[in-house]
Amino acid sequence: MTAESGDPLPAELRQRAEHELLVRTGFVRVRDLSDRFGVSAVTIRHDLQQLEERQLAKRVHGGAMPLAGSRIERTFEEVMTEQAEQKSAIARVAAGLVSSGESILLDVGTSTAALADELVARTELTELMVFTNGLKIALGLEAAHPRFTIVVTGGTLRPKQHSLVEPLAAPMLDSLRVDTVFIGCNGVDPVAGVTNINLPEAAVKRSMIGAAARCVVVADSSKIGSRALATVCPIDEVDVLITDSGASPTVLDAVRSQGVDVIVADRTTT
Repeated sequence: MTAESGDPLPAELRQRAEHELLVRTGFVRVRDLSDRFGVSAVTIRHDLQQLEERQLAKRVHGGAMPLAGSRIERTFEEVMTEQAEQKSAIARVAAGLVSSGESILLDVGTSTAALADELVARTELTELMVFTNGLKIALGLEAAHPRFTIVVTGGTLRPKQHSLVEPLAAPMLDSLRVDTVFIGCNGVDPVAGVTNINLPEAAVKRSMIGAAARCVVVADSSKIGSRALATVCPIDEVDVLITDSGASPTVLDAVRSQGVDVIVADRTTT
């Protein structure tokens, strides 16, 4: 939820959205929240004070962090419906970057799951080799067989995300050199880089990036300007960032300044 219409959200809805962002990313900055929700820094500090009084956050210099033990990773299904229109728009743009005969890596995540659906819908796309560590993604891609060859990486199952991680995920990835990797994440920040809430999945994402000639990050606007626990890669290792029109223009300009091709997907994109 953002103030995309130009009208600030009511305080209760804004604080709920701020808390959701805090849980997802692990840290929120006053200035970023002020830009996102179109209200003053004084209002944001009051919001964070309210969250702290409700034991939902701990204020620190410049922003807030979750209280110890309050940050819980949510399941794939819980996240799937959030920013759904934005993810669909991003996925349509990302699918347009793929050509017949290519090899790609699809990281686990709800944005990359939306991308898998868009790839399947491109009936003219053939002889595509797709590697993924996402079981949900692999099952979704099955509808495109035999146009697509789908390969699932090895590894240990993480039920919350239906993902495969170490041990055993890296050996396959170390042996690959694909055309493009599509990476999902919990945060994209010009300084912190691309970050993720989960350490094992972040490690696999790093291996995937190392196996690809081109790195495309798919991240809805709620992730832009946010930071999560584990570093995936610095910004200058990203070739393309695809996000939506709710992203902070200031942050996107800072990302562009580091040589990243930033594409803003319109929800009306077809």
